[in-house]
Amino acid sequence: MSKQQRYTEEFKLAAVKQVTERHYPVAEVAERLGVSSHSLYVWIKRYSQPEAQQQHDSSQQAEIRRLKAELRRITDERDNLKKGRRVLCQAVRVRYAFIREHASTHPIRRLCWMMNVHPSGYYAWQHQPLSTRALEDQRLLGQIKQCWLESGGVYGYRKIRDDLREMGETCGKHRVARLMRHEGLRSQTGYRRRPGHYGGRPTVVAPNYLERQFDVTEPNKVWVTDITYIRTHEGWLYLAAVLDLFSRQVIGWSMGPRIDRELAISALLMAVWRRQPEQEVLVHSDQGSQFSSHDWQDFLREHQLKASMSRRGNCHDNAVAESFFQLLKRERIRRKTYADREEARQDVFDYIEMFYNPKRRHSFNNGLSPVECEKQYFERLESV
Repeated sequence: MSKQQRYTEEFKLAAVKQVTERHYPVAEVAERLGVSSHSLYVWIKRYSQPEAQQQHDSSQQAEIRRLKAELRRITDERDNLKKGRRVLCQAVRVRYAFIREHASTHPIRRLCWMMNVHPSGYYAWQHQPLSTRALEDQRLLGQIKQCWLESGGVYGYRKIRDDLREMGETCGKHRVARLMRHEGLRSQTGYRRRPGHYGGRPTVVAPNYLERQFDVTEPNKVWVTDITYIRTHEGWLYLAAVLDLFSRQVIGWSMGPRIDRELAISALLMAVWRRQPEQEVLVHSDQGSQFSSHDWQDFLREHQLKASMSRRGNCHDNAVAESFFQLLKRERIRRKTYADREEARQDVFDYIEMFYNPKRRHSFNNGLSPVECEKQYFERLESV
């Protein structure tokens, strides 16, 4: 006796459809499928019932819906991972922000699973997106911007840190540097000095008494002087400046359209008038024609000043004056376009008298401005 052959529901239903839908004869379908006509009639009776057919269709539709949902989930994961592949390595608050951005198009729990964060953490972050540290950084950044703007946009993170400490803030320089970098705030850097041509012979050459001894222990002991140029649409404006080596303060200056000995003497006259030195002062300059003229030498003798000169063509012997001019051009002049000499004159005056002398922190003075450095020096003298 042959073993009874069993057929699946899917096979039976397909066989029935050959008769009911495609209208093949029962005998032909039974012969081709290898089943008896009696069995085929039983199947037709069973699966031709509307409820059975609807139940089978509903199961098929449920399976189709499940497959579509699974396909949609896989597609979402693929697309979101492509968008958020750079976010996965970021801080948790960055991933939370990514989830919030895509919450309108994708389920939050699925996004949390993909970003490797817990949904409860995301919902807590929604009520307070910024941490205490981030809120403190925002407050500190406002102070940093204020200090940076007050410096004319020239201070770096070290001097900004000194300003903040003076205001009572306790923060490290690396934190200030990080906040400035994220905000795009940076110090003014980079200015190349134009090459010069040295020709002719000076009338009077004084020895180099200074010999690059730029560290001075008291005011009105050594002054340095030099001349630079400022470009305007009206023409060149020349600036002569005198600095006290003790504090690097500009104690005398003069500006004019001509680079002559009167310009240099006027700057030195302002320095003498301001300081009223009681002892002999060493005045160091280069070997320019303004400083080697007889009028310059006569002025020095009349006011008990002693001349000192750099070696010919050696700017390093007068590095302090060169450094000041470099700061002036880098932090102010190269950032402006002057319509005429008067506009340039006013701006240079503002830089020297309103910013550099009273406010600009100088590394040589341990972060103090030149005026504050001398003020503390005289206070110490009075207390002794």
